[in-house]
Amino acid sequence: MIFKFIRYTHPSWQFNIEPTADEFPCYVGIDEMLQFELQDERYESEAAKIADAGYRLWNRGMMLTATGQQMRELKALPQPTLKDEYIFIKKYGGNLWAGYALLLRLATFKNPFKEVYCYASTRHIKKQDLFNNPLPYHYDAFESPLVAVSPKVAVIIPTLNRYEYLQDVLLDLEKQSYRNFEVIIVDQSEKFRKEFYNRFNLNIKLIYQFDKALWTARNKAVQATDAEYLLFFDDDSRVEKDWILHHVKCLDYFKADISAGVSLAKVGMKIPENYSYFRWADQFDSGNALVKRDVFKKIGLFDEQFNGQRMGDGEFGYRAYKNGFKSISNHKAFRIHLKVPSGGLREMGSWDGFRPKKWFAPKPVPSVIYLYKKYLPPYLYRNALLMGIMLSNVPYRYKRSSRMLLVSVLLTVVKSPLLLVQYLRARSIANSMFKKDKGFVLLQK
Repeated sequence: MIFKFIRYTHPSWQFNIEPTADEFPCYVGIDEMLQFELQDERYESEAAKIADAGYRLWNRGMMLTATGQQMRELKALPQPTLKDEYIFIKKYGGNLWAGYALLLRLATFKNPFKEVYCYASTRHIKKQDLFNNPLPYHYDAFESPLVAVSPKVAVIIPTLNRYEYLQDVLLDLEKQSYRNFEVIIVDQSEKFRKEFYNRFNLNIKLIYQFDKALWTARNKAVQATDAEYLLFFDDDSRVEKDWILHHVKCLDYFKADISAGVSLAKVGMKIPENYSYFRWADQFDSGNALVKRDVFKKIGLFDEQFNGQRMGDGEFGYRAYKNGFKSISNHKAFRIHLKVPSGGLREMGSWDGFRPKKWFAPKPVPSVIYLYKKYLPPYLYRNALLMGIMLSNVPYRYKRSSRMLLVSVLLTVVKSPLLLVQYLRARSIANSMFKKDKGFVLLQK
């Protein structure tokens, strides 16, 4: 991480973490890749110019990579000045985020004269659109040797009390143009209906699991197949007929390890603009992702401590990134995520990691604290929790509304005594999760 103000706008962004691998995806400009992007001479430091150009390239879809040595050389340059930091946040966050950063810094007793001066000196900086000129890839014309070989794919679907929606999921799979796949379903429904699956013309391997444990279900499915490509899917989604094909083709075209299909949600946050082109993936969505089997052999299965909670896929994404695996955000392999109000994780008592259904339930969900503490340095951890809590005090359906999110921020002050109690409960449970942490189980076969 070069720009420290990313801690205010993207505190939980996995690209803030430096991987342990010899070569890894990154967002800063490296060597010859900078020829594609002009450096912004308004910055005072060389490191800021390079990092800013790299950030623009990354957001336009360039697959920047770095070695540990290259990152050390970049960090050895004079680092961004305070004015550089305000330029960066003004360019890519706008006045609202710049003001948020200023308030947080003043509240944490930074030099007020220096902060206000640097903030005011960037008043002429206008917010830029990062996504209006994505880099082109000749993907459509690519004849994939991997697709031609047609390796076996296992489509893995955990399901819980959603037969009505699972029916459409399986009908979509029947129509797939890529034919060499099996479907592994781990059914945790309270009224298990084995006969339901007889109506579909699919190679289904059915596993009944009594316990309602999502990550145990996915691990069980991974271990139940010999397929070299594992495609994780949700039971409340719809896909087009070339969905599997585009996942396999993407891995081949980019020589990647993970094809992270985008999810177009029916409710919740606005669909990001960068969901319309190829780029490095900055999150792992276990409802739409194709993963090489070798990834699990090297970094282990899903962490089952996330059972009954949230962000188990986020943990796997952090872990894969730290180990240098390459994951592509694949807009061609999109799904429509219905986010239905019942069944699945909805039965575990929360809409997302920061929205429990009960007033006095832990907030955030304890697994969120467990995840952030495990991977983020303290200053990112604190900002990630603060941002998540401030933006989560209105119902999930209002996540698309900027006006309602502002109301949520104001409610943080009003609800602060309750929020403190909820946070302390969550932290206590998260600490017990750390005590039970025994590392990751590697996939053997």
